[in-house]
Amino acid sequence: MTQTTDFLSHLNPSQRKAVEHYCGALLVVAGAGSGKTRALTYRIANLILKHAVDPENILAVTFTNKAAREMKERIKKLFAQQVAREDYGKPLEALVAEDKTKLESQVYRSYIKDLWIGTFHSLCARILRFDIEKYQDEKGRSWNKNFSIFDESDVQSVIKEIVTKQLNLDDKKFEPRAVRSAISNAKNQGFSPQDFENDQPNFRGKTIAQVYNIYQTRLAENNALDFDDLILVPVRLFQQNEKVLGYWHRRFHHILADEYQDTNRIQYDLIRLLTTNGETKKSNWDWSDRSIFVVGDVDQSIYSFRGADYTVLLEFQEDFGDGLQDEDTRTMVKLEENYRSRENILQAANHLIENNTQRIEKILKATRGIGEHIYCFKADDETHEADFVVKQIRNMIRQNPELDLGSFAILYRMNAQSRPLEELMVRWGITYQMVGGLKFYDRKEIKDAIAYLRLIVNPSDSLSLKRVINTPRRGIGDTTVDRLETAAQELNVPLWEIISDETSVNSLAGRTAKPIMQFVQVIRTAQQQMETIPPSQIVEQVMEDSGYIKDLEKQGTDEAENRLANIQELYNAVRQFEEEHEEPTLENFLGQASLASDLDNLEEGEKAVSLMTLHSAKGLEFPIVFLVGLEQGLLPHSRSLDNPAGLEEERRLCYVGITRAQEQLFISHAASRRLWGNREPAIRSQFLKELPAELIRSNAGNNNYTDRTVAASQSEQPPTRKTSSSRTVSAPKQDWKVGDRVLHPSFGIGNITHILGSGNKITVAIKFPGIGQKIIDPKIAQLRRVD
Repeated sequence: MTQTTDFLSHLNPSQRKAVEHYCGALLVVAGAGSGKTRALTYRIANLILKHAVDPENILAVTFTNKAAREMKERIKKLFAQQVAREDYGKPLEALVAEDKTKLESQVYRSYIKDLWIGTFHSLCARILRFDIEKYQDEKGRSWNKNFSIFDESDVQSVIKEIVTKQLNLDDKKFEPRAVRSAISNAKNQGFSPQDFENDQPNFRGKTIAQVYNIYQTRLAENNALDFDDLILVPVRLFQQNEKVLGYWHRRFHHILADEYQDTNRIQYDLIRLLTTNGETKKSNWDWSDRSIFVVGDVDQSIYSFRGADYTVLLEFQEDFGDGLQDEDTRTMVKLEENYRSRENILQAANHLIENNTQRIEKILKATRGIGEHIYCFKADDETHEADFVVKQIRNMIRQNPELDLGSFAILYRMNAQSRPLEELMVRWGITYQMVGGLKFYDRKEIKDAIAYLRLIVNPSDSLSLKRVINTPRRGIGDTTVDRLETAAQELNVPLWEIISDETSVNSLAGRTAKPIMQFVQVIRTAQQQMETIPPSQIVEQVMEDSGYIKDLEKQGTDEAENRLANIQELYNAVRQFEEEHEEPTLENFLGQASLASDLDNLEEGEKAVSLMTLHSAKGLEFPIVFLVGLEQGLLPHSRSLDNPAGLEEERRLCYVGITRAQEQLFISHAASRRLWGNREPAIRSQFLKELPAELIRSNAGNNNYTDRTVAASQSEQPPTRKTSSSRTVSAPKQDWKVGDRVLHPSFGIGNITHILGSGNKITVAIKFPGIGQKIIDPKIAQLRRVD
C-alpha cells in the first residue's frame, strides 16, 4: 500500500509527536480523555506504513481484553480506510458490501493477523505455549504445553487443602485467602518460594513460604499455572535461557505498553528483558530499528492493592529515557488536551489532583465548553442520598429526550454502598447493571462445564477431574475418590491415570467402578474427536453425554432453567469464538475464557444505569456521573487516613471518578450513614474542600443558586407501599384475566398467572421478573393494565 494521504493530519501536535516517534524510548503521559488509544493505534499504523515494520515484530500490551479488541478494531478500520481511498478512490463506507468484505479480509491478512496485541497474561500464555517445556524452576519442577490455567477459586481450593489437611495449620491464624494473597504478592515481586523464605524474618512468613513451595509442586503435578505464573514463568525462563530470550527479543522490535502506571515489578521485568535482551548496561543498548513506547498517567494509578507500582512509570526516564527535566527531555510527551469532559469538570479534577506530590506535572485542557456547574448534594442519610440520585435520573430523562438509562453511572468507593440505590431502583422499576458483579465464568454451571473441557484438553488436571467426576451425581462418593487419589499419590501419577485404568478402578472402587468407567468414556470420546469436530460440538456433546443437561431438565425449577440458559450461552460463546479466531481450538478457547474480565462483559450502549465501584470505573465514561459517599472513612477510605501514600491513592480514585463524567457531575455526601450495622454521624470528605467553590452549587445553603432539575426532583414523592393507616384509594373496577400484563406502582410490570377468589374478594397472583410471584389485592394496589 502506498501512502498517498497524510493520515496523521487530524492528530493534535502532541499526539502527532508521540505517533511519529520511531526508535528509542518514549514515555507518553496521557491525561484522562486525551486520546491515548488513538496515539497507540496510530503509532502502530505509522510504524507499518511509514517505516515498513513487519506486523509480527510489534508487541502491544493492554490491561483488558476489551482494550485489546478495541485497539485491533481501530487499527483494522484505519488501514481499511487507507486502502479504500487508494484502491477504490472512495471512503470505506461508500463501498458496496462485496468490495468492503474483500477489502477488510485483505487488511486482516496483511496487517492485523500477525500483530501481537493483548493483555500481559494472554500474550505470556502464548509465549509459554511455545517454550514452557524449556523451563524448570529452582526445584526442578516442569510443565508441558497443554497446561491448564487455574482460576482464583481453583487456587483457593488448593491453598485451603494444603493449609488445613496437608500441614494441619490453624486456618484462623493462617487464613487461606490471606496466605494466597501473600503468595500472589511474592510472585508479583518475582520471588520464588526460596526467595520468599529467605526474605521472611518470622515463623509466620516462613510457614507461608512452606505453603508456597508445596503449592508450586501441586501446580506442577496438575500441569497447571495460576495467573501470576503466566508472567513470572516467562521472566524466569528468559533469565535462565539466553537463547529463548534472544528469540523473543529479535521477534519484538517495537514494544508498546498501555496503562503503564498499573504494571507491577514482574511485568516491568518482562518488558525490560524483551527490550534490552538482558543487557544491564544502558550504554550498550542498540536502539536501531527498536523502541519501547509506554503510555500512562500516575494520576490514574489506583490498583496498588493488586500489586501495581506507579513508581515504574515515575522511573521510566531514568530506566529507559534521557533523564532530563520535562522542558528539555526528548523521551517524554504529554497529552493534556481532553476530548471527554466539560471545562468545569476538568478544572475541578485539576485542582483536586494538584494536592498529590507523587506525580508528573500536567494540566488537563478542555476542548469543549464550560458546561453545567457541579452539583453537590448533602443528604440526611444514605436513603435520602439514594432518593436524590434516583429522582435526578428520572427527571433528567423526562426533560432530555436524547438521554436514556445507559447515559448514567453511579460510582462509589465500596460495594456495600449500592444497597439503598438498588432497592430504590427496583422500587421505581429502573433497569440497572452491576459492573463487577458475579461474572459469567464464575457461575457454578459454567465452572462445571469449563472443568469438563479442561479435563478433555489436559487429563493431568486433577482439580477439574475431582470437580466433575460426580457432577451430576453418579453415586461416586468422596471416600472412593479419596481412595483413588491416595493410590495416585503413592504411585506419583496423575489421578486420571488411575481412573482410566479399568483394572485399577475395579480393584479400588468396587460397586462404583461402573459409573467411573462411564465417566471416563465420556472424556475419552471427546478427546478422540477434538481434532475432527469444532469446540462448540465438543461442548454440546460432553454436556449431553455426561448427563448434565438431563439432570437440569429433570429438576424442572426456575433455577435449573436459568442454569440451562447459561450452558446454552456458553455454547454461543464458543460459536462466536470459532467465528472470530483463525485457530479456534478448544485449548485456545479455554485460554480466552480463563482470562475474561468483568469489564469485557460490559456491553457498549447498554440501556441500563451502571452501578460500580470507582476501581471498576477506570477506562469508562458516561454523559452523567453521580459520585456518592464523599465522606471521611469512605472516600478517602479509613485505612488511608493516617497513611500519606494511601491518601494520595484515594485522591487519585476521586480524580478518576470525576473524570468519568462527560457532560454533568453530581457529588453527594450524607450527614449520617449505616454501613456496618450501626448508624454513625458522617464527616464531609476532605476532598470536597479541595474542589474550587466557584465551580460547585449545592443544597447546603451556602449559595443562592437554584438548579431547575434538582429543585424539581425534590417535590416528587417516591412510590410507597400502603400501610394500615394510609387512606385507601380504590382502583376502577376491572375484569382481570390470566395473562394480563399489568403495572404495579412498586414492583413494576408483571403478568397475571392466577385469579383467586370471586366477586368483590378477588386477588390476583402476578409474576414479576427478577422479584417472583406476589398475591395482590387489585382494589388497593392500583394495578393498571399494560397493552
